[in-house]
Amino acid sequence: MILKQHYLGCLAHASYLLGDEASSTAIIVDPQRDIHQYLVDAEKFGLEIRHVFLTHFHADFVAGHLDLRDRCGATIRLGARAKAEYAFVSMKDGDTLEFPGLRVQVLETPGHTIESISILVFDLEKDPAKPHAVLTGDTLFIGDVGRPDLRASLGWTANNLAAHLYESLKRQRRSSGSGGSAKC
Repeated sequence: MILKQHYLGCLAHASYLLGDEASSTAIIVDPQRDIHQYLVDAEKFGLEIRHVFLTHFHADFVAGHLDLRDRCGATIRLGARAKAEYAFVSMKDGDTLEFPGLRVQVLETPGHTIESISILVFDLEKDPAKPHAVLTGDTLFIGDVGRPDLRASLGWTANNLAAHLYESLKRQRRSSGSGGSAKC
């Protein structure tokens, strides 16, 4: 399994390339507008970009998901509550994509935006039962959570989204079975 982070400091934006070498499949999560770096990495690792996930609709930058779809034929995947004017596959809580060495599983984590998802990443060669990583979009940060006040123009109040965020974090913590650390 390949997990490579791309970080754009001026926007504090992290995106990821996930790769399964056995199937030559790449998944890009929250791509930056400039997709060149993902194309270079996919070629370097011998992968084809087949899937693009947006953890949520981004208010602070333009994502490269449509360019990756058009350039590579990648399938765009969004959270189940997403509404978009382009074709995408809706992913609900628990939905998975599995490859010989990699599995990704969706956790619905509304709050930052109503369609927010987090993605559990499993390295199947190391441990098929325990996630290797979780990609939280802007739901959860180290020591903080995502802002719930950016979707007012779409009819969501900060208080409403904050309540969703609280429930998302509480639900994922409860479902981890530990009572201590959250899944995301």
